[in-house]
Amino acid sequence: MTEAEALARIAEFPGAVVAPGATPVTVSVPVDRWLALAQFAKDTLHCHFFSFLSAIDWKEEGLEIIAWVEDAESRLPLLMKTRLGAGASACASLVPVYRGANWMERECFDMFGVVFEGHPDPRRILLGDDWVGHPLLKSYAVDTPYPPYR
Repeated sequence: MTEAEALARIAEFPGAVVAPGATPVTVSVPVDRWLALAQFAKDTLHCHFFSFLSAIDWKEEGLEIIAWVEDAESRLPLLMKTRLGAGASACASLVPVYRGANWMERECFDMFGVVFEGHPDPRRILLGDDWVGHPLLKSYAVDTPYPPYR
């Protein structure tokens, strides 16, 4: 599928906002359409390769979740984005669509505190169970009592 064909198909997806001229193709959707966008990317755009998932803390504007998927055959990259909003920290899990999202969602929970609803194993993956807080949040205290890893 060419980029132009993909853009035409994405234009049909409810709630999708495509960043004009962006490379990779960048699509933003409301948080309630996040899982549906992933399913659409896999089924319609043939983006079967899940590359990564992470979050960005925009302080007062809230967290933004980003995921990169790709059609390996046509080399179509797709950057999916959703904004959780101020004070929100819950988002649908992509694991039902992309099994590769499993550990990255756990890492995102560990570092940013994002709760992925429907995740099969929502435990911490990097920090101990006794760790308090989420270190990549901009509100995280830098003078934490935990010693840094060496």
